[in-house]
Amino acid sequence: MYEVDDRDVVVPLEGIPQSCTGAPLPLVMADEHFVVLAYYMPTHRPWTGVPQMISPADSDEPIAIVRFDGHTYMFGGPNDETLSGHPLWGRGLKHYGAFRVENSSWIRKLERMNSVHRMHNPDTFWKLQHLALTFHDSTFECVCRGFEVSTAQGSIHEVVPKMVKLLRRAG
Repeated sequence: MYEVDDRDVVVPLEGIPQSCTGAPLPLVMADEHFVVLAYYMPTHRPWTGVPQMISPADSDEPIAIVRFDGHTYMFGGPNDETLSGHPLWGRGLKHYGAFRVENSSWIRKLERMNSVHRMHNPDTFWKLQHLALTFHDSTFECVCRGFEVSTAQGSIHEVVPKMVKLLRRAG
């Protein structure tokens, strides 16, 4: 995890679909150039009084697939019950959403780490975005140049081949 200072500001991010607040079951795939994230979106079925079990293998749910142009990411805790312990809590980070971190300490740290390279160009880092998506049981953050979104219907496991194709596709 990174340390934040008084410059980090979190703002809502448009263009990334809302995740299911119950069981989005996010799945991450990455290589040295891209990160692909898939998760269940909310369904709009009427409430029957019986909780629905969602499976990564055999559901027929709406799915968001987000391809991030960049390979630096973190995925794991905190979950929704401990999100208030995240360093960006109190800066605008909230439950179940997508956010952009302006003046990111993480990007500034990456730029400093890279400054030892003889061909270092700080301008490369100032074009990057620090994004955060908060889910029920996890948080996903990445540093990227941009992202693209597609959707599917089915199960998370069924979109794995599509995720692999997104990794292989040239920018």
